[in-house]
Amino acid sequence: MQNLIKLNHIYKAYTLGPLKTPVLQDISLTINTGEFVVITGPSGNGKSTLLNLLTGIDKPCEGEIIVNGSALHRLKEEELSVWRGLNVGIVFQFFQLLPSLSLLQNIQLPMDFVNKYPRKERLERAHYLLDRVGLAKQANQLPGQVSGGQQQRAAIARALANDPALLVADEPTGNLDSATAENIYTLFATLQQEGKTLVIVTHNEELAKTANRHITLHDGRVSSDQYQSPLQ
Repeated sequence: MQNLIKLNHIYKAYTLGPLKTPVLQDISLTINTGEFVVITGPSGNGKSTLLNLLTGIDKPCEGEIIVNGSALHRLKEEELSVWRGLNVGIVFQFFQLLPSLSLLQNIQLPMDFVNKYPRKERLERAHYLLDRVGLAKQANQLPGQVSGGQQQRAAIARALANDPALLVADEPTGNLDSATAENIYTLFATLQQEGKTLVIVTHNEELAKTANRHITLHDGRVSSDQYQSPLQ
């Protein structure tokens, strides 16, 4: 399999006045195309920081980050913004859909930003993605008019708008009931079967069993990295 992500000896610390607090220490990982990776561990151990590094939202203090052939630690901010729009889909815990736009418009927006698809194809693709996540009938509704689970499915559709190589999610089921959360993870598993690469942060150990690889962080280091047979 082809390597999609390579992390070499990543060190990340945050400085507040005279204090320097290490968050990630000597992280080295390789993630292949088509893997479904779940990252777990206690709060404050660097999970979200790791996602921010993988998406180019943040940069390491030391080490190398290569995602889909690009060395993120070397790119400038404006380069990272363009790279992110084309290569990464991000799903947030609190959905972050624009409340004044319909679900359909929310999904079109990322395509408008990067111009990957011709304008006439964007509306068709947005409808296709909403249908893909079971929201075809809600296309013209505002986020506040649908349930939390439906908002999260719309957020996943938005993350897929530009057909990114990598889909990441930070606690994507943290605000959902258990049945809805299971539906979201089933959708993630289906996306992996179709060839997508997913890296998901979660505290839910049961849902973590739906992935084919489980990484645990403790004290800013990888304490466990295991392949597993996904729970169907």
